[in-house]
Amino acid sequence: MPHLLLAIDTSGKNGSIALARVTPGQSDVEIVEVLPLTGGAFSAQLIPQIAALLEKHEYGKSDLGAFAVASGPGSFTGLRVGLAAIKALAEALRKPIVAISLLEAVACSGAARGRVLSALDAGRGDVYAGDYEVGPQARMPAHMRSERLLRREELVAETRGNVVVTPDAALAETVRAAGIRVELIEHPNAGMIAQLGWEHLQRGQTASPEELEANYIRRSDAEIFSKPEA
Repeated sequence: MPHLLLAIDTSGKNGSIALARVTPGQSDVEIVEVLPLTGGAFSAQLIPQIAALLEKHEYGKSDLGAFAVASGPGSFTGLRVGLAAIKALAEALRKPIVAISLLEAVACSGAARGRVLSALDAGRGDVYAGDYEVGPQARMPAHMRSERLLRREELVAETRGNVVVTPDAALAETVRAAGIRVELIEHPNAGMIAQLGWEHLQRGQTASPEELEANYIRRSDAEIFSKPEA
């Protein structure tokens, strides 16, 4: 009997919600619909959009069996909004949550297999970099070796012949100019979060609402510039 999985990504300026049908014991994920969230004002539209998406496909909140959420890295405000919404829904419905790193989603979105370096522009000359071992099959969880914040020059220096996968065109050009293999992909949406979420869920890699935390990698400006108390 298929179950419903709700996945959301509010890590960037343009987020998305995905509704998927999944069947226990099977790896296939049927994406019912991916709904874009634009403009960054996720706090005002996220819950109403989830309700509208369920109603459109003649489902209610009680039909949801699990949740998957992009946990970062990305916008501090966006991630907080998304995680708060999923925590509230999961707590009310007593359903499991799976947190998916956006860097894993990037690594698994490309055609490259084996050792892959996924990269996202972090601004200020920085890059969010994920060192992953991607399995032979698409849409399966990748083994994370590390996730770090690097300067662009550090990323180039540490690639060591591995392919870089990124959705950021300017970053791809910088890496390519250094003679490094790069794969430019579409930015992963909530559909990919649903795919990976289901794989993680079947492996029991879940989090309770209390355990769910954002994967910021970089500290917020408030943390960086706050003065320690005397």
